[in-house]
Amino acid sequence: MPTTPAEDATATVLYCHDPLNERRADAHFAAEARRLRAAGGTALLVDHDALLAGDADRSVARVPAGAGSLWYRGWMVPADRYGALDAALRRRGCRLVVTPEEYRRAHELPCWYGTFAGLTPASAWLPADPGRTPDPDRLTALAAGLPPGAAVVKDYVKSRKHEWDEACYVPDLRDAAALHRVVGRFVELQEEFLAGGVVLRAFENFVAPLTPTGAAAAAEVRVWWRDGVPRLVTAHPDSPLDEVAEPDLEPVRAAVEALGCPFVTTDMALREDGVWRVVEVGDGQVSDLRSGVDLDAFVRILAAGRAPLRVPSASGTTPL
Repeated sequence: MPTTPAEDATATVLYCHDPLNERRADAHFAAEARRLRAAGGTALLVDHDALLAGDADRSVARVPAGAGSLWYRGWMVPADRYGALDAALRRRGCRLVVTPEEYRRAHELPCWYGTFAGLTPASAWLPADPGRTPDPDRLTALAAGLPPGAAVVKDYVKSRKHEWDEACYVPDLRDAAALHRVVGRFVELQEEFLAGGVVLRAFENFVAPLTPTGAAAAAEVRVWWRDGVPRLVTAHPDSPLDEVAEPDLEPVRAAVEALGCPFVTTDMALREDGVWRVVEVGDGQVSDLRSGVDLDAFVRILAAGRAPLRVPSASGTTPL
């Protein structure tokens, strides 16, 4: 069905600028920034490379003083760099809508896991520095605290699922040699981008759901929450399918509310026993938006007004 333009999009959003042209948004976010402006919002630019390099003041040099409350929509940044970004903005008389504490709480697994423990695979973690694989004995002890069987390796933020057998999947946690090998390769491939440490997550079997019409749907969906309210459900950015099945959100709603963060995403998948599970939690500012999603609907999430939950279908983005 046709969509209507976003209304009252009073949000001011800080986008990463194009590395080759600091006057325009990075190509990955350019269409979103255009829709925001067309709807009456304000798109400002930040230098992501300068922020990662530790020069937060240079990164916000193009942000007008006194710009008010800002959303960040860009590439992931470590929690400490996000804090530096907020501090630099405050020195210019503005601030991020999502505080550094809220960003870390939604962005890093050890911070959100306790709130979602009954809804997500059992997990355990160890702090680790980039390039340093935890001691094999410590990994064995960590694995002993999880249910027996297979597990997935990740850091506090991301996995390397595209190197599944090499750096992500451990078939049997009791196989100490295999566990150390996969974790070691994961740490090696993450290089300086290893976030926080190493996480082991119990492996659960997920199945591809069907839509109410019986059509095949994306195996994983991304739910976008604003102020504890689900606003948009999309296929995961990595899914080859656009169709989505409606996940059971009621058990998740209470956890999102308890987390207490203004803009959150939950990636969800259907376990083989028919239970929807939370695969990942993230801060919505750095969660990727699937190509082709109704940008007007997304812009409304950042705007002050409330919007109904919307799920994309073959005929467009429609309200539930």
